[in-house]
Amino acid sequence: MRCIFDREYAPGCALDIYLPDNEVKAIFIYFHGGGLEAGDKKDAAVFADYLADRGIALISPNYRMYPGAKYPEFIEDAALAVKWAFDHMPDYTPCRKFFIGGSSAGGYLSMMLCFDRQYLGKHGIDPMMITGYIHDAGQPTCHFNVLRERGIDSRRVIVDDSCALYHIGTQKEYPAMLFLVSDQDMKNRYEQTMLVLSTLKHFGHEKNIHLKVLHGGHCHYVGRAPDGNGLSLGEMAAAFIESI
Repeated sequence: MRCIFDREYAPGCALDIYLPDNEVKAIFIYFHGGGLEAGDKKDAAVFADYLADRGIALISPNYRMYPGAKYPEFIEDAALAVKWAFDHMPDYTPCRKFFIGGSSAGGYLSMMLCFDRQYLGKHGIDPMMITGYIHDAGQPTCHFNVLRERGIDSRRVIVDDSCALYHIGTQKEYPAMLFLVSDQDMKNRYEQTMLVLSTLKHFGHEKNIHLKVLHGGHCHYVGRAPDGNGLSLGEMAAAFIESI
């Protein structure tokens, strides 16, 4: 595996690239979690080898976070990272099969890129140019730290244009998606994830929508190294990517 660290994709924002030694079959852009206020692109290193062994290149970007950032800068950064991948990955591989995903706060980012087409659209990327999404335990309502930024109780459940649920149904079709969530996840996260799936179904978007419910706490599988049991994030991501 070839590693390229700290490649700048926007002022003050960098990404890491993990490239397979052999043919690249897919490119996975993964956004780390941490509540939009913590976490790091290096969090993805735990499953980079596993993906590379299966021909999946991994791109892990950092993005602006609280307290220095404000909404929607982190989403704009995520879109810029995808734009960078579309523009520059041809320098490394001819593969044009792009997947986008993220865990927790990263799942919020992946859902915003998926359902609010303005962010990628600003860079000339149509939603259907993405092969698939992996939304891992992201908040589909107004993110609790966005609420805090607005001076609103972070426990409130608000649906406005800052969240994924607001935008579901505004597109005629969506790429394939895998949703991950735990049965003992953060308060209201499991229920809100089920509401996303129900809303997609309500608009007739059932095709290629997949759900995996894990047993345990919030994103407990993210830092777990792949061990052959199929329950680490790396293994679940690879299985989904290989199936599309």
